[in-house]
Amino acid sequence: MKKNLAYIFAFITWSAVTIQYWVMLESTPFTLGTATLRFFSYFTVLTNTLLALYFSSQVHGHLHDSGKIWKKPGTLTAITVYILVVGLVYQFVLRGIWNPQGIARFTDELLHSLNPVLALVFWGLFEDKKAVEWKQIPYWLIYPLVYFVYTVIHGQISGFYPYPFVDLNVISVAQLITNFCILALVFMGIAGLLLGIGKKFTANVKQEY
Repeated sequence: MKKNLAYIFAFITWSAVTIQYWVMLESTPFTLGTATLRFFSYFTVLTNTLLALYFSSQVHGHLHDSGKIWKKPGTLTAITVYILVVGLVYQFVLRGIWNPQGIARFTDELLHSLNPVLALVFWGLFEDKKAVEWKQIPYWLIYPLVYFVYTVIHGQISGFYPYPFVDLNVISVAQLITNFCILALVFMGIAGLLLGIGKKFTANVKQEY
């Protein structure tokens, strides 16, 4: 069951990223290199790609066995946290300012609405929740922190910011720091919620047996 679900979920997530890339290339005025760099400047795209890689690692044994990171308890939890943040930020912050049409709307829903649900389902079914530790949470923040720093530096050089809450062309440095702190709290809150649910679930299962 796990391998079959991973295959289906990998197909969906890879399709979403690939189609979104094609849609972007069809409408961009930039060169292929610049457009591709901007495409992968979105946390949504990077995180969906990370999720697709994880699902693929569960389908192809040689990928799973070649890298300890893919089979380490907590990896799936971390990726689930990331993609849930993608979904929540989109639903509550970005949906009102973005109105894609046609195939762009379809892939937009895959990336921001469906794929977070797929990750949560896979986490609920297959994560080794008992083995995931609270002390892992600070390490999970490294990825969004590196992304945030890169985005600010790249934005200062190119003038391009993928999201309005990091756009120093519009907001102040103080607001940028505030936004980062809020997002960090969201990441930690969702991580803590998943770990808490996972620990409670495993404790209940243990009591039943």
